[in-house]
Order: sequence, then structure tokens, then C-alpha cells
Amino acid sequence: MFSNLSDKLDKAIHVLKGHGQITEINVAETLKEVRRALLDADVNYKIAKEFTVKVKEKAIGQNVLTTLNPGQLLVKIVKDELTELMGGETVGINLGGSPTVILMSGLQGSGKTTFSGKLANFLKTKKSKQVLLVGCDVYRPAAINQLRVVGEQIGVEVYAEEGNQNPVEISQNAIKHAKANGKNVVIIDTAGRLAVDEQMMTEISNIHKAVNPQETLFVVDSMTGQDAVNTAKAFNDVLNFEGVILTKLDGDTRGGAALSIKSVVDKPIKFIGTGEKMEAIDVFHPDRMAERILGMGDVVSLVERAQEQYDEEEARKIQKKIAKNQFGFDDFLKQIQQIKKMGNMKDLIGMIPGVGKAMKDVDIDDDAFKGIEAIIHSMTPAERSTPSMINASRKKRIAKGSGTSVQEVNQLMKQFNQMSKMMKMMQGGGGKKMMQMMKGMK
Repeated sequence: MFSNLSDKLDKAIHVLKGHGQITEINVAETLKEVRRALLDADVNYKIAKEFTVKVKEKAIGQNVLTTLNPGQLLVKIVKDELTELMGGETVGINLGGSPTVILMSGLQGSGKTTFSGKLANFLKTKKSKQVLLVGCDVYRPAAINQLRVVGEQIGVEVYAEEGNQNPVEISQNAIKHAKANGKNVVIIDTAGRLAVDEQMMTEISNIHKAVNPQETLFVVDSMTGQDAVNTAKAFNDVLNFEGVILTKLDGDTRGGAALSIKSVVDKPIKFIGTGEKMEAIDVFHPDRMAERILGMGDVVSLVERAQEQYDEEEARKIQKKIAKNQFGFDDFLKQIQQIKKMGNMKDLIGMIPGVGKAMKDVDIDDDAFKGIEAIIHSMTPAERSTPSMINASRKKRIAKGSGTSVQEVNQLMKQFNQMSKMMKMMQGGGGKKMMQMMKGMK
């Protein structure tokens, strides 16, 4: 996410390292590179210029504290200004109304239908809402089918009317259906086009007037950069939407849309899409995103994702097993499943301060656990529950069954044993022992 922009900003600010103070000359040199980095990220020229002017005004005349060097001070100023540029504060979704009506808008290919499903899943699982998805793309038969597949995947009802070509009528009937069937959120997926045209704008404007939604959200493909911002402006002129959703932030995005859109349309980014899975949706936090762009990581979001997957009852069972030396590969497999639910691996690693930058050139497969899972699934139930019984001949059989080598099976066994020891020490309050063990590993 924003790796190219992060690299260039890091190089720009590096110019100040080694200087004892901020001067007009060294800050001008640095900000010239910052502006270049923003332009390369497809940020609007006017916005990039205004941004660097603000940073310069705040930097000049600042006394560098003894705990900071000029580079660190500029990083803080740039972080604060990036946060402000992206909206300043987190803006939630309005769930008023009975039912709450959410109208999704955007161009074809922006990920609107998929994100409608992600939002439905988010509101169902995190907000305990009864959600109804509505298919109003009457021009693309595959769109209704896609919505039905998504609805089935997340366990949410999809309302559609075969043969009805009037999206205004369909959306009105859907709201009546929601009221009659105890649904308290209605998400209307509208038709998109390959470009902004009068017919599409008239149609979505008519739906908007007919259903009077609490939230009209504009879905934009973040990989389209400045074009996305221009499209957002065209939609906002007609709909006056409440918020923006940025999709495909896990792709090779330059970041221009995320950095420019708030300044151009004066509407907050409310959610971001970070992957293909239905769980790959995050509330947008401008301050956290600014930290990630500057390579500071995002520990708060990482902890939140971990907490969402934390099963208290399961944790208690595992603690008992550890105490009795009964922690096995089935339990290990459950831990892996919880980690996988947190999101794609590269995104998670990018949230750890300093690690994301160090791993930027490392290709991390989203199926990083595939080999481990294959090895565990090739074990018998007895072997999974009692790993100590796995001898040389069993390792050969497990390697053959999983399509791996005996060396890989050995490596997994070694890692599993180390992890089991550490978990046992942590549970027994053996902090000192663990610290000694870690020093020894160094």
C-alpha cells in the first residue's frame, strides 16, 4: 500500500538527516523532493504545492527539541499535514432511519458490487444489523448474479426483480420488502458505466430522490489515481454524496486518489477495501494512513484486527492444553486460521513499524501458510494431537503426502517445539527464563 510514495518521501526527508537545524535552504531542498513524490503519486499539482507550502510554514522557525533531529521534526509535520489532507478525523457511517438506506454509486469496474457485499458483511457482523442487498443494475445480467453469489457467501438476502427494467421501482419495492421482513439496513447496488454519462447520472439521481438515502457512498478504484478524483467531482455535483469508499488499496496504487479526493470534493473517505475477501474492509483513519505512508506502521489497526479474531473460549481451552503439555498441531492450525482471517500477509506486515519498509522488496504470498497447512493435513489425528510420536519414517510419509521435503517437515517441527516452549514459559510467568532464552537465540 503506497510503497512507491513511502520510499520517495523517506528519501526526501533523508536529506535533512545529519543537519543540526532546519533552515530555509535545507527545508526547501527537502520539500522540492516531497512535492515531486506527491506529483509522482498522481496528486493534483495545486494540492501538492499547497501541501508543501503549509509544511514549510510550520517547519521554518521551529526549534528542534533535544529529543528530535530536523528529520524527525519534519516527519512529524508531514504526518500531521497528510492527516489533515486526508480529512483529519475518522467519519463513521450514518445508521439512522428505519430502515437505513445506503445508496452505492460509482463507475463500472470500481468494485462497487463486491464492496456492497463487504459493507453488508461489516454491518451484519460488527454492528449486528439485518441487511438487505438490492440489485438495481438492470443492464448487466451478471451484476445481479454476482450480487447473489456475494449474498450467499455472507448469508445476506438479495432482493432483485427479474424482468423489471425500472431501478427506481425496484429500489422502492425493496424498501417495502425490508420493512415487512425486519431488515434494518438496505444497501442498493446501482448500475455503473465505463465513463460518466448523462443517462447514468439521471438514473441514479432519480433513485436518490425516490428513496432519500441516509448515506450515498461513492465507490472509487484507487488505482485510477487523479481520474478517480475527477469522476468523484462529477458524481458529487449531481448526488452530493456523504462519503467516499476507496477500493483496491492492496494493489499497485500510487495514492493520488486517497491524498487528493478530500480536498477536491470536501467529502470524507469512510471505508477502504484491502483485498478480495469479504472481511477485507477497514474504516478509514486519516492519522493511521498517514503513519503507514511514512513507514511508521499501524499498530492500532493491527491490534484491532487481532482482537476481532480473538476467541476467548478457544483461548481458555488452549491455555489448559499448554498447561498439560497437550498443545498439538490441530490447535496450531486453528491459530493459523485466525491469522488468515486478519487480512493479506503483506498488508499485516506493513502495519508493523519498521518491518514493512524492510520487507518492501520481499514477495509475500497470501498463501504463505499453504505448505504448513499441507504438512499438518498429511498427519494422522494421533500425530496431530501427539507430535512427539512423529519419527523419521512418519516424517517421510508426511512429506510425501504433502508434496514437501523431509527438511520442511523438520523445520516445521522445530518451529512448533520452540513456540510450544515459549507459550509454556509465558503462561507460567517465566519471563526471566524466556528473556534468557531469547538472549541465547541472539
